[in-house]
Amino acid sequence: MLVRKFLFAHGYRHRLHDKKLPGKPDIVLPKYKTVIFVHGCFWHGHTNCKYYVVPKTRTDWCLNKINSNIANDTKAITALKKEGWKIIAIWECKLKPARVEKTLPALLKKLS
Repeated sequence: MLVRKFLFAHGYRHRLHDKKLPGKPDIVLPKYKTVIFVHGCFWHGHTNCKYYVVPKTRTDWCLNKINSNIANDTKAITALKKEGWKIIAIWECKLKPARVEKTLPALLKKLS
């Protein structure tokens, strides 16, 4: 919601979870031929991140799920690039209060 509200406040109109696109991107900006994925650090395996810690219980199931998500992300990004889309990935940890002040303006620079 944070990214969506920020984009809307800055005049960027978008669609959400377009099922016609590979990977159903979180935010689609058709005018800019850009998609934005907002990844949770844990479920998408953000390496070297304090929010990605392998759990001590159900470890095999979690690792299979995380590796599956990573593979699906890679496949979706490859397909989107072939279709000419620009891809932006924003990690959950970058949207925490201490870092969001840098992340969102950087997003605007990537869009312009």
